[in-house]
Amino acid sequence: MFPSCYSKSDKESGGKRSSVAKLLFGVFFVYMLHTAWLLYGFLNTKPCEGGRGETCITSYLAARPRLQLSIYTCLVPDNSQLNFAVKVDPFDPHSSFERQVNISLSEETRANGTLYAVVYVHKVGVSPLEDRKEVHYAAQLTTYLIPPPTEGQKGTMKKPGLDRPVSYWRPRLSITMMSEEFSFSKAGLPSDVRRYMRVSQDARQTIYLPLLLVNELSYSVKDLVEISSSSMKLPLTVSYEGLSLRRFRFWVHLNDIVYSLRQFGFTEENIDEIKETLVGSNLYLLVLTALITALQLICEFLALKNDISSWSKKKSMVGMSPKSVLWRCLCTLLIFLHLLEETSLLVLLPVGLGACVEVWKVFKAFKIQISKRFRMKKLDEDERKTVEYDAQASRCLSYLVYPLCIGGAVLSLAYLRQRSYYSWLINSLVTGVYAFGFLSMAPQLFINHKLKSVSHLQGTVLMYRGVNTLISDLCSCASLFSTSVSFSSSHQLACFRDELLFFLYLYQRRLYGCKPRRRESVTKKVKTQ
Repeated sequence: MFPSCYSKSDKESGGKRSSVAKLLFGVFFVYMLHTAWLLYGFLNTKPCEGGRGETCITSYLAARPRLQLSIYTCLVPDNSQLNFAVKVDPFDPHSSFERQVNISLSEETRANGTLYAVVYVHKVGVSPLEDRKEVHYAAQLTTYLIPPPTEGQKGTMKKPGLDRPVSYWRPRLSITMMSEEFSFSKAGLPSDVRRYMRVSQDARQTIYLPLLLVNELSYSVKDLVEISSSSMKLPLTVSYEGLSLRRFRFWVHLNDIVYSLRQFGFTEENIDEIKETLVGSNLYLLVLTALITALQLICEFLALKNDISSWSKKKSMVGMSPKSVLWRCLCTLLIFLHLLEETSLLVLLPVGLGACVEVWKVFKAFKIQISKRFRMKKLDEDERKTVEYDAQASRCLSYLVYPLCIGGAVLSLAYLRQRSYYSWLINSLVTGVYAFGFLSMAPQLFINHKLKSVSHLQGTVLMYRGVNTLISDLCSCASLFSTSVSFSSSHQLACFRDELLFFLYLYQRRLYGCKPRRRESVTKKVKTQ
């Protein structure tokens, strides 16, 4: 057990904060139970047995019909002229195949237009437009993206028209269909299956037609090919796979996730990172990832809330290192600018919010007030003593940091020709932050040592961030062995520095053993020196 480092007012405010923490953890617990219940229902869909007047919907594939798979291209998926592309006859729903074909492009598509593929599954020898039991699915073969700048355009002024989206070719069409002959109960039909189901009445029996789906996760941005005016034909890889009911529902949910991300404004590069994680993981790992992400968000929210609450009530900066606050602010801003170019919004949003809080803390630490005039409040005797300790620690630290930073900047000059000046500057500064950022807390640890107290620090904030960074460390170690890494390697290694800080704080808290009035006695001791 650690000794208490909080006063009576701190404990009262801590009681209010703990109630919010309990509420959030209660919501998290309910979320876990809800996820477990959904997972149970997802993995255990009961087949229809036809007892007690239960209405069953059987599979059309159970009658073993002779089927054919046909693929057509068109400019508009509805009410447009269809151009024949691929035919698979006979078509076995239970087997898999992959074919390479060349698709002819119309003049409209070459002129920055679109092209769709319409996949039909119908009876052999019957036109899909005449077969009443056909199923079809329309998928887009082109997509619009802003072309990336070339090497000569990096770091230069953008010309008008360069940011205009152009048409790109999707080189792969992945077709999936539920080949399991599952019998559904009409009353307990899953909602995600109902969207893709077409029902036909055959004599006294109700049957459902094959559940067809085109997998939208089969391509990535790096595989796209820009369509030029001279592109008469482009290759297309057509693949098919028969799925069980569980896997079909799994892919339906993954496609819904990708669609939702596009609606929320995520770029294709951000979605690609999430695709790699979703496709390269199994269902249980995805559920575990969702639970870990929810826990991290709760810890980050509680840490941010307690940090803002504590700093808003802080009137004295005794024991706080202003330079450490300033350094942490600069580090957070640099990391935000660095992640702005290469990381998804899931990582960028909390980092950006934390950067805003760090800027506000700099104004509080240096007692800067912006009203009609820009002025700084005077420091009292105790705060001046803290500033002296801070300057002493920073001076000793500069003998180590300055040579390392200068040496790193000289080494990074070799990469200047490969980047723009802005990218080179940001990457050089961020590399220094990642490599030597943990040294920024050395002045604060020195002040704690001089004052023989840690009561001026926010223990709950460090606790929540310690748990959060511990989870990040474990996930970073796991992602080093994974093919889908959503963080840069330098950002992964930088997570360990916050963990080191947390353990050093725990050591100092155990060593100095704050008592309820420890802070007041330390302040008096400083005055007598």
